[in-house]
Amino acid sequence: MALGTTRVARIIVGIVLLLCSSCGTSGAEEVCDSALVSTLPPSSFRSSSQLSSSHAPGFAKLNRREGAGGWSPLSSDGYQWLEVDLGERTKVTAVATQGRYGSSDWLTSYLLMFSDTGHNWKQHRQEDSVGSFPGNSNADSVVQYKLQQPAVARFLRLIPLGWNPNGRIGLRLETYGCPHSDLDGSSSSLVYRSIPGWSPTSGEVVSLEFKTLRNSGTLLEAAAAAGGGSLGLELERGKLLLLLRQGGTSSSEPRRLASLGSLLDDQHWHHVAVEWRGAHLNLTVDKHTQSLDSLKPLVSKRNFHGCLENLLYNGLNLIERAKHEDQQVTLGDVTFSCAEPVSVAVTFPGPQSFLQLPGAMASASAGVSVGFQFRTWNEAGLLLTFDLPQEGGVVWLYLSEARLQLQIHKDGKALLELSAGSALNDGQWHSVDLTSGRGRLSLPSQVFCSIYFFGLLGGYLHNSVCRNPFDIFQGCMRLLTVDDQPVDLILVQQRLLGNYSHLQIDMCGIIDRCSPSHCEHGGLCSQSWTVFHCNCSDSGYSGATCHSPVYEQSCEAYKHNGDTSGHFYIDVDGSGPIGPQLVYCNMTEEITWMVIQHNNTELTRVRPAPGVNRHLVHFDYSSREEQLSAITGQSQHCEQELSYHCRKSRLLNTPEGSPFSWWLSGPGAGRLQTYWGGAQPGSRQCACGLRGDCVDPQHYCNCDADRPDWAADSGLLTHKESLPVRSLVLGDIQRPGSEAAYRVGPLRCHGDKNFWNAAFFDKETSYLHFPTFHGELSADISFLFKTTASSGVFLENLGIKDFIRIELRSSAQVVFSFDRPLDDDRWHRVRAERNVKEASLRLDELPAAARQAPADGHFHLQLNSQLFIGGTASRQKGFRGCIRSLQLNGVTLDLEERARITYGALCRNRGRCAEMPSGFRCDCGPSAYTGVFCHTEVSAAFKPATSVAYTFKGPYELARNSSAPPSSIYSDVTPRGENVSLSFSTSQSPALLLYVGSYYREYLALLVNKHGEEDIVLIFQVNQNAREDFNLTSDGEFNAVRSLLLGRVQDSDELDPDLARLASLGFTGCLSVVHFNSISPLKAALLHPDSSPVAIAGPLVRSGCGASASANPYAAENKHHLTDRSGSVGSGQPLVNAIRTDSALIGGVIAVVIFMVVAGLAITARFLYRRKETYRNQEVKGVKPEDSPDFPFNNQTDSQDASSENRKEYFI
Repeated sequence: MALGTTRVARIIVGIVLLLCSSCGTSGAEEVCDSALVSTLPPSSFRSSSQLSSSHAPGFAKLNRREGAGGWSPLSSDGYQWLEVDLGERTKVTAVATQGRYGSSDWLTSYLLMFSDTGHNWKQHRQEDSVGSFPGNSNADSVVQYKLQQPAVARFLRLIPLGWNPNGRIGLRLETYGCPHSDLDGSSSSLVYRSIPGWSPTSGEVVSLEFKTLRNSGTLLEAAAAAGGGSLGLELERGKLLLLLRQGGTSSSEPRRLASLGSLLDDQHWHHVAVEWRGAHLNLTVDKHTQSLDSLKPLVSKRNFHGCLENLLYNGLNLIERAKHEDQQVTLGDVTFSCAEPVSVAVTFPGPQSFLQLPGAMASASAGVSVGFQFRTWNEAGLLLTFDLPQEGGVVWLYLSEARLQLQIHKDGKALLELSAGSALNDGQWHSVDLTSGRGRLSLPSQVFCSIYFFGLLGGYLHNSVCRNPFDIFQGCMRLLTVDDQPVDLILVQQRLLGNYSHLQIDMCGIIDRCSPSHCEHGGLCSQSWTVFHCNCSDSGYSGATCHSPVYEQSCEAYKHNGDTSGHFYIDVDGSGPIGPQLVYCNMTEEITWMVIQHNNTELTRVRPAPGVNRHLVHFDYSSREEQLSAITGQSQHCEQELSYHCRKSRLLNTPEGSPFSWWLSGPGAGRLQTYWGGAQPGSRQCACGLRGDCVDPQHYCNCDADRPDWAADSGLLTHKESLPVRSLVLGDIQRPGSEAAYRVGPLRCHGDKNFWNAAFFDKETSYLHFPTFHGELSADISFLFKTTASSGVFLENLGIKDFIRIELRSSAQVVFSFDRPLDDDRWHRVRAERNVKEASLRLDELPAAARQAPADGHFHLQLNSQLFIGGTASRQKGFRGCIRSLQLNGVTLDLEERARITYGALCRNRGRCAEMPSGFRCDCGPSAYTGVFCHTEVSAAFKPATSVAYTFKGPYELARNSSAPPSSIYSDVTPRGENVSLSFSTSQSPALLLYVGSYYREYLALLVNKHGEEDIVLIFQVNQNAREDFNLTSDGEFNAVRSLLLGRVQDSDELDPDLARLASLGFTGCLSVVHFNSISPLKAALLHPDSSPVAIAGPLVRSGCGASASANPYAAENKHHLTDRSGSVGSGQPLVNAIRTDSALIGGVIAVVIFMVVAGLAITARFLYRRKETYRNQEVKGVKPEDSPDFPFNNQTDSQDASSENRKEYFI
């Protein structure tokens, strides 16, 4: 495709047209709304009939009262029409109708037809398939309808569909638009050569309009100079192809770039545009656009026969230039006229359609001769039947399995059976000749017939009471001949020849419902005359348009359904564009892991190759790039093991300062990474370097010690933005004695952020609102809900006329009725879908309730209001209960995030709406708060002897009890950052509020500073005062957390004397809502002392000393709106600001926790205080942008800092 696109961008020199006709002017869009009918003479009006001379069609002008006040036909039935000759080809933009003046005669609906010649009418449709237009409700009001796509034609015909049942057909009308200037051209060629050296900067655009009766031929060819290739626009079987022919010879095989349109041989004008800008190429046919695509090669051998107009090249009207004999334009036998053959077609739309034509009079020399062309989408249908009076038999010509079949029956026996053709239901025109003694399908000689029936007669054979055994024919016919004489269908329409019923004469009403295809996700489209079908086999989707996903979106969802470990297909974005993928779901642990394999997850020995200094390994995953990106984005946590086993093979650090090895991460070619498993992004270290236990303290990786014994650097990569590992580059492997092995484990993820995303609606006036939902043609909505209420609106989005709403109407109804109660306080799943074929709604696993789209077609859903969840725009009939996992077109709406800035959710402070065996509640597990809505602070009064110690699992205990690989044993005790929040009140100064110790004699201490001290290096905020930012810097990481202590620290051997003395004094005052990362130690000690790893010494009494000023969960509900809270802080951010005072007293409640302050009083502090080990600061040279990803580093000497003792103290 890249080659084709590059070639296309160069084809800008010449354009060759094999056939051309009229042209138009370019320029700005002009106003096109002038009245067109009011000034026309009466001779410009025709009609099927008229009730009297005073009801003639010439009186059908808007707001006129002449004659009887408008047009009325002789009889009011479906065969009437009114025709207007606009005098020239005109752009029609709107139509207005009115009833007959002073009467009860008006239309309620009608069809619009357009034509250039007064024959071969084309029905004008709105929104692809909707054909009817709304009419009037009385005789005087005017109803105007603006055409979404203007029509260009000379003749307009209006066909009444419905009228006042207490009156008759009556009509006055007006059309609005403007003249359409054109020049007609006929067959031959036109050549345009651009100015040498001229090249547009904005790209290339070629547009034209054409019409033809033939389904194949070359429209246009754009050729580059000096054999640079050419672009071609060609018709093939009624579709328009964009072809690229490489090389300078016309015999070279072209490559198909794009294909668009269908049934373009209908002798109606079609607009075509080819636009290429840089590497982008678009083909537009009428109002549909397709981007550059690579398809199979195709060779075209036919010239185009038809008419062209409005040929524009980068805004230059080439036909206009040709008319004025521009020297850049060369003509070849061109005349500016377009002679159109008149071809009258007839449409058989339904089961009551038939056409009866007379045959030759019976005589000894008479024979049978019938010919016609037909087109259809149906595989079966009776085309023609007639009797054989002399033989006493009957002839049937019909389609069966898309083949043409001929049968002659007599006395119930088949005298003759013939078959011809195949795949005749392709929508193309096919010719049939039926003669006695000659032709492709022949009858015995000396056979004659007096009457021919095309189609059916009321569903029965014309001379029988027996129902016709054949299917009805739905399609078009034209060029009918009987006894070698053409049939004038206009005489048939005027009832002057033969007979007919339920036909559409002088038009072919075929519609290609598969172009463009409404089948999504690769579903295959097939069609009959009236409907299309989507084959969704092997697509992973279901439904009328292959829109609904078959598979769940995560392993979490499968486990919730009761499945066990195994391989499952998951569809990460539901009905979105990303397809399903096969993964392994490990459900043996409490956490459900999703495992994505790649082509080499085993420990692999590196084998040096002669002359190769570095070993490069690429990893191919079982999932595509967009699938991997969606998985990591949706999951709460992802990890991948990265291990290197070495023997005299260095890994990262070198004497020159550049790493020997690195890896590439993330999407595409990947981003270069120079840290290893177990370390943090940008650290340029291994896990042992962060822990301070490398075999050589002078290095940050075990392998960098360069020892002859086997060593290893292993760990987990957990930074989701850097996953997965795409490739690995290993360096130091060529020296004598160097040996190495690597392992990159599978990508493992857990936690579905979308599945449990929930909001709780406590009142009928509660709601959440989102931007307007866009689901014009295809939309799906799914969610789970639970409630004890019997009614309420789940979702509503309004438009000017359209709307969508899903509501619980009673205890047993969700819009459609289901025979089970829905207010049972259990989770129920709702899935609603609307597409061009149907609207459906499904509850739980019950059968879906569906309503088919109207036979006349579908409308685009036009919405413009906000999307309301849990309520309505009128704030009435809101839903009370829980809604979770709400998805629109596969995209999950973040209810929890939206609930932080509106009052739709009452589970606060990280609380979640959670399921119970018979109800729902706020799960306060992740929160430091308790209570019904997780709004009650957990506080305790501390005495000097009080001590609360929370013990974390040690690395060796984790290794014994976990099934995770050894490299992951520090993952739970080595936080990626420390997030501390608490509230306190005390009169003690200085005072130790919180102490966190590690297995490596590191610690974090949070203190109330002594009066007058100036050592504050934090990011914090107090109450509602302005937030102040302070930076923390550290050369190491806080690793392997051992314990967290509140109050008195019993064992203070690892502290310096000053801090140890302060720790031994304990804390006197109140502590409340203490939160450290995901741990709430004070809550665990007070509410769950027996089941939590806490040890309590001294008096600890739960107290209300830290209660917020307002404990009412509804206090803020009516005071704050979305605009008030647009800057609300999330739960993971610090919310309080420490303010230094001139007094040692810091009494009272410092933090006031209200509805939207999610994390309480958050003070984030991270520091490293007096490590016993020594660290060597080593700077690694950066990567130059222009370096290759495989070998990006320059070997430059970098001096190393000597090791030094680092002591860091941070105080409040």
